[in-house]
Amino acid sequence: MSSKILNELKDHQQLIQRVIDTLTGDIETACEMIVTAVQSGNKVLIAGNGGSAADAQHLAAELTGRFVKNRKALPGIALTVDTSALTAIANDYGYDYVFARQVEAYAKPGDLFIGISTSGNSQGILNAFETAKQYGCKTLGLSGRNGGKMNGICDLNIIVPSEFTARIQEMHILIGHIMCQYVDDLFE
Repeated sequence: MSSKILNELKDHQQLIQRVIDTLTGDIETACEMIVTAVQSGNKVLIAGNGGSAADAQHLAAELTGRFVKNRKALPGIALTVDTSALTAIANDYGYDYVFARQVEAYAKPGDLFIGISTSGNSQGILNAFETAKQYGCKTLGLSGRNGGKMNGICDLNIIVPSEFTARIQEMHILIGHIMCQYVDDLFE
């Protein structure tokens, strides 16, 4: 195996160990936040930019479709998929409000808003967190580096202990899959 490939895999392995050592409790709390929302008849709204937008869509699809087992569909909505809404809001209000406006439109007290930002500083995600709180939502962040401004705004911010965007994104999808497995285990 080439040394570059081996180094990438070892870096990934070391980060997974750091996540195990430091984030297991936070991941369990995040799982409980999702279950509480959907068991109460509420929904999960998810947003992110770029690769994090893909993660938002992926997680919403796992909730509404299925993760591993056949179970009832659960209300997961990615706020990244409606191009007409995204472009109209960006045009009329600015890109920093594309998620906040959608949260305003869809959120109800008891819903869960999940914002994904590798830096923790994406203004559009921060604005969506503020709006979610105004509408009585619980808030969960998936970030990296030092957690950025999301630290002061989320009910829980899961901070992947890495500076490297690719590693942070890899851990976000792993954490997302763990949350989906937790949900699968509780619903028929």
